[in-house]
Amino acid sequence: MASKRPSKSSDDGILSRISDHSIVRKGKSAGKAAWILGTTVIILGIPLGIPLIIKMDREAQLNEAELQQASLLGGAAPGFMPPPQ
Repeated sequence: MASKRPSKSSDDGILSRISDHSIVRKGKSAGKAAWILGTTVIILGIPLGIPLIIKMDREAQLNEAELQQASLLGGAAPGFMPPPQ
């Protein structure tokens, strides 16, 4: 018993016809562009953002130390102005 196989010329199949459509080709190139842009942002953005995060952390630690020192010395917190009497 020989099996009948449809010829490629008469029946390419729905998936192959859809994948050859111009909208799909444009979507693939847009996907590639999005991938390149996304990986570029990750590769360049993370190393550039780390020094900023470190600087902000150091500043927060400095502010906290100033507040602790002011409370230990019994003075007002830096930047605090008592209400007028």
